[in-house]
Amino acid sequence: MFVTMAVDHLLTSFILLLICNTGFSAEISVFVKTGDSVQLDIQTQELPEFDDLLWRNDKSENIVKYIHESKKVKLHSSYKDRVDFNDETFSLTLKNMQKTDTGLYTARTRGESEKDIATYRVSVIDAVEAPVLTVNSIWSSDSCVTFSFTCRGHDLTLSSIFEYGRCSPEEVTSHENTLILNCSEESIICNHSNTVSWKEDRIHIKQLCRDNETLQIETPHTSSFMPSLILMFIVFGVVGVIVIVFSGLLLYCCCKNNKGVKQRDDTDYDDVETLTQKMTGDTWTTVTYCTVGHQSSAHES
Repeated sequence: MFVTMAVDHLLTSFILLLICNTGFSAEISVFVKTGDSVQLDIQTQELPEFDDLLWRNDKSENIVKYIHESKKVKLHSSYKDRVDFNDETFSLTLKNMQKTDTGLYTARTRGESEKDIATYRVSVIDAVEAPVLTVNSIWSSDSCVTFSFTCRGHDLTLSSIFEYGRCSPEEVTSHENTLILNCSEESIICNHSNTVSWKEDRIHIKQLCRDNETLQIETPHTSSFMPSLILMFIVFGVVGVIVIVFSGLLLYCCCKNNKGVKQRDDTDYDDVETLTQKMTGDTWTTVTYCTVGHQSSAHES
């Protein structure tokens, strides 16, 4: 065991010594927000002897060329307005970074030999959108309110329930973005972030409770009115049905009685019409009369 630890220690020391002496450096990942600046430093404390120093991108463009003897600095034409080079520390600052600037950047010395003294993998990322925290529904409870809510950010969504002063923390990640949902007794927090920015939306529990109490005070007036209105419609409906049924029965009875009377009246009318035609000698005479009851009984008497 002790032998293994000693070998590991010697191997680590050898790697560090190799880096210092040869200028070998590991690739470093750097994330930059779109429109921001980034500073790239050399990764060795002891700079080897060199004739010139270059900062290059992965398109093989020499962004900066520093000539050691004359101390002269040459900038690439496409970087002139947005590059700063420090001729003492040899660091490179890139300004107003865009997504097209994403890529590999290398610092290299040239002399008797070429050595890479810095390597950066730069990723330019847009800032995240502000998340939206929405309360879906509220139920009264002993802890002021119990409610469900949803947190949305970009193409990510989280939902949970706040109850008894807490909720279960949630987290989801997609590509570069992360959405985190967290709760305390005072507030609910929805955080949307990536490697270069973060934004949040927050709901304060006390304010939500006050709003809910106000809503509960205003609601009873409407609630007490609605049952009365429904009852009134029911009563009017029942009365209307009764009136319609009663009217129908009454009309049926009247029609039935009038039919019997009409049959008897038609016979009497024919006799009277014939008698009138004989007395006047006209071919047609209109007779207006009113029959009340059955007249045959009077003739019989």
